[in-house]
Amino acid sequence: MLPTRDATGRVPGRLVDRGCAAFAAAVWLSSCGSPPADGQAQAPRSPTPRPTEGVVRVETVARGLEHPWALEFLPDGRMLVSERPGRLRIVSQGGGISAPLAGVPEVQAGGQGGLLDLALDPGFARNRLIYLSYAEPGEGGAGTAVARARLGEGRLEDVRVIYRQQPKVEGGSHFGSRLVFTRDGKLFVTQGERAGYREQAQDLSNDLGKVVRIEADGSVPGDNPFVGRVGVRPEIWSYGHRNVQAAAIHPETGRLWTVEHGARGGDELNHPEAGKNYGWPVITYGVDYSGIRIGEGTAREGLEQPVYFWDPVIAPSGMVFYTGDAFPGWKGSVLVGSLRGALVRLELQDGKVVREERYQEDGLGERIRDVRQGPDGLVYVVTDEGNGRVLRVRPAGGG
Repeated sequence: MLPTRDATGRVPGRLVDRGCAAFAAAVWLSSCGSPPADGQAQAPRSPTPRPTEGVVRVETVARGLEHPWALEFLPDGRMLVSERPGRLRIVSQGGGISAPLAGVPEVQAGGQGGLLDLALDPGFARNRLIYLSYAEPGEGGAGTAVARARLGEGRLEDVRVIYRQQPKVEGGSHFGSRLVFTRDGKLFVTQGERAGYREQAQDLSNDLGKVVRIEADGSVPGDNPFVGRVGVRPEIWSYGHRNVQAAAIHPETGRLWTVEHGARGGDELNHPEAGKNYGWPVITYGVDYSGIRIGEGTAREGLEQPVYFWDPVIAPSGMVFYTGDAFPGWKGSVLVGSLRGALVRLELQDGKVVREERYQEDGLGERIRDVRQGPDGLVYVVTDEGNGRVLRVRPAGGG
């Protein structure tokens, strides 16, 4: 049994051009400006670039949504949008918003909890199956859960919970969560360590602070890294995570990439690998909100370093690898939503970040909760506000 907590959570590469070279120098100087304790290793740190102007323009597709959390395109061009209080809606290409769909599971809506991410089954055109992650109430408190349902006319049908984070605990923070299907139909579920239980991210007997990998029906793949280990949850893929609210599959390698929230400093870009430990809360590039140091420092043998980190943070939520034609210079880039008000673009080469740009035109200065690429090759985001919007991002000179 996990200990009871009080309200504070305590127990009573290569360079491709001059721009990339300047970026690399900025990353080096940024890292040198904040040296790690005791000569520890230092991952590449964001130089916190100023917003780039004149590259994009933003259009409102729909407004009047209450804290929209995720966006998913249907084959006919309409969008499924989740609202954190527990509603699922369909938004037409013209911006019309449907009544809430019936049949959504009960959610614990409060704090950071509620209805969270959405994903279509790889065979959606044939089977109409969708997946939802959410904060599920129950004995002990709440935990991240995943339900599978068939999208019917105005409702969800044949709803079945296929995954429940173990155990449920008290508190309303750090549920994660993103859902990402792999090329072979496995489902990654990212989660948080539920804030007041940070040390549980290192405990393999529970799901807190873990990325899990399951089959589409909720069963555990036989090749998961901890299958057969006594006392270890077999669904675990990787561990030592704080709160992962951004995830995507690399379109060329098929590998999972994530961006997770740090504390005060220490947001991380990672590509979680099977069985590996990503350090939280033993190592981190952030400090507690009180200013107190967390863990042992920034590095320890056997614990993974991030590909890249942010300090100050961007508060990341939602990501996509851009593969469209509308922004030719963006192909292969990672687009990340920032709850501090920006769309962040990371240019990668050989698995390393060689450029970062931030865009804040119009509504992009609001809390960006999710980022998706549309079938038209444009970028769509949702803003996590009481009067939330779906925004379309197109090139500044585009039609």
